Amino acid sequence: MPKHTDPATGPVPGPVVALDIGGTKIAGALVDGEGRLRVRAQRPTPAREDGETVMKAVEAVLEELAATPLWAAARAVGIGSAGPVDASRGTVSPVNVPGWRDFPLVERVRRATGGRPVTLVGDGVAMTAAEHWLGAARGHDNALCLVVSTGVGGGLVLDGRLHPGPTGNAGHLGHISVDLDGDPCACGGRGCVERIASGPHIARRALENGWRPGPEGDATAAAVAVAARAGDPIAVASFERAAQALAAGIAATATLVEIDIAVVGGGVAGAGEVLFGPLRRSLATYATLSFVRNLTVVPAVTGTDAGLLGAAAAAGCGGTGAAWPGPGR
Repeated sequence: MPKHTDPATGPVPGPVVALDIGGTKIAGALVDGEGRLRVRAQRPTPAREDGETVMKAVEAVLEELAATPLWAAARAVGIGSAGPVDASRGTVSPVNVPGWRDFPLVERVRRATGGRPVTLVGDGVAMTAAEHWLGAARGHDNALCLVVSTGVGGGLVLDGRLHPGPTGNAGHLGHISVDLDGDPCACGGRGCVERIASGPHIARRALENGWRPGPEGDATAAAVAVAARAGDPIAVASFERAAQALAAGIAATATLVEIDIAVVGGGVAGAGEVLFGPLRRSLATYATLSFVRNLTVVPAVTGTDAGLLGAAAAAGCGGTGAAWPGPGR
């Protein structure tokens, strides 16, 4: 069985326990050192219930994993959670799970797993860990990875190491302001990347400008992408505006910390060239200095398993390429 590096205790044998917690589902897996998900479990997130009910769903996932022979070999736990998270305190306050506010998730999971060491990261940082370990950012010492979905999250790799910051939120590009007089954002700011580029806001802007769903009534960003591919000018314009906001945020980040690649994943990235075409064109407008001019933008490759793989990397899985400073233990 491969070995895994727990930054707190050194190499440990066996797989690690990974949890991916979002507003729709709570997924778990036992992940080995090659990134194989050996055992999986999943429950719907009871997002509108009280905090203890949500925790019971997490415990049910862990119990299902614990019923398998590989469980005894697992020596660490990694959690990628919707945020905000506070990895320094081990707490989470996901916007879309109102029953969890400053919820002590690390301590509760530690108790539920028999005292195993637990590492907590935000979902954007988890995706970054996955892409750096096994995906499009592999081999890059300085990278930005984005999740563009219901929200816009992100994470950084700097000098070859994941850089979560003190609370696990470094690289959260979604709340960089790119429109100083723009619309108010749910975070309390104004003109944030997320307020322009997230899936719901792509759809909202298209609807406000006269786009209408087809007979099936699908008014999501995915439906707007279909319309854009068919040449609908309003749908095209909505994606171009989202791409412009993402490009401005990426260019600002690249100028600040000198990244050489930006990896974009999440549901909105599934639009393909409808998003990536205008994104690359806009990036050429914003990333003009010599040290950012060659910045590349590519799609993520770890897909729907990114959260679990990134949580595993956070727990020490994957060796030195995914070494983690270990917040939230």
